[in-house]
Amino acid sequence: MTTISKFHSWRRIVAILQAATLLGLPFIKINGKSALRFDIPSLELHFFGSSLWMEDFFIVLIATIFLSFLIILITVLLGRIWCGWVCPQTVIADFTAFIEKTAGRGLLNKILSWSVLFLISIVIAANLIWYFVSPYEFFPSLLSWQMGNVVWWFWIVLTLIIFLNFAFLRQTFCATVCPYAKLQSTLYDDKTLVIAFDPRRKEECIECMACVKTCPVGIDIRKGLSDACINCAECIDACTLQMERKGKRTLIDYFFGLPGETGRLFRQNAVLLGTVTIAFLVFFIYLLLSFSAVDVTVLPNNSFSPRTSKDGGAVNSYILSVKNKGKSDVELKVEISNMEGRIRIVPQRLFHVSAGEMKKFPVYITIDDMKRKELTEDPVINIELTDDSGINIVKKARFIVPEN
Repeated sequence: MTTISKFHSWRRIVAILQAATLLGLPFIKINGKSALRFDIPSLELHFFGSSLWMEDFFIVLIATIFLSFLIILITVLLGRIWCGWVCPQTVIADFTAFIEKTAGRGLLNKILSWSVLFLISIVIAANLIWYFVSPYEFFPSLLSWQMGNVVWWFWIVLTLIIFLNFAFLRQTFCATVCPYAKLQSTLYDDKTLVIAFDPRRKEECIECMACVKTCPVGIDIRKGLSDACINCAECIDACTLQMERKGKRTLIDYFFGLPGETGRLFRQNAVLLGTVTIAFLVFFIYLLLSFSAVDVTVLPNNSFSPRTSKDGGAVNSYILSVKNKGKSDVELKVEISNMEGRIRIVPQRLFHVSAGEMKKFPVYITIDDMKRKELTEDPVINIELTDDSGINIVKKARFIVPEN
């Protein structure tokens, strides 16, 4: 006797874990900030301990490109595994299956089930808002009735869209509206993982129609692959149960390619896609690791032209534009790191920049014993900013030596 497949149970476990993650993530704080949230007023993305401002969104762009290639790679290898196991549309439709069970059971049952679905829609809509408005601000504002018209309207509109979707469309959305479902058919090859009926054993089919009855989108998997199939594996469980009673193996299962063909998980297009995906992942990690919480721009001070000091030194002035994107205050000290001789920097005090603040500081740099006739071109100096916390920023600037 074979073992009865229980894909439905495994999918339910995955769904519960996903729901717990999506609902709980907005409540998690790292270094005093949300683990994952885009703060609209400050245009700041909180990403697991890091904070990215709008000018740093090229990192988000690289992450988006990586995710796009990752989705394509997963689709080429594993087909619609996302749709059947992880997609929120499928997961929520599974959790709200009671809507379908109340059909034909009277108006009272239908009103009750729709009321429960509406409450679920309210929570899901609020959960989406928590990724933009912290739940620690959302609930106090809600209780004091001071949440703001924009948030209220977003909550109302999202709730209605979610409710209408799962009250009427449900899995039909996947088969008719979802653009990803349409895209997948163009990404498949003859080795992609699919759920299929084994035509080599079609004479063993007992025409019980269990696979058709259990299919949430109402297709007959025995007729071949269909764009409407969401790969939920319900037909595998149904067929396994029926064939188990006859001591036979299921006629419907996961196959790499069509049943009877030799499929390979790794092939040329998959390797190429995998290489590009890994490259963007490495680049994204590098950008995160090299990301600095303090952004410094060195600008020439146009109100102070390069000149010669009384004791013969060359004096240049710069404007240091410093933006502290971190969560704590910093105090920076300016030094010149690649020039020899006597160097004077005015002012010599530490520059204090509070968290989230941007300041501009004029700096005057004097280098003694520098003569124009000994130089073929103006030297490039390294303006180094250091902090006791370990911040070390080096910016290059042209030091102009005035004519004598």
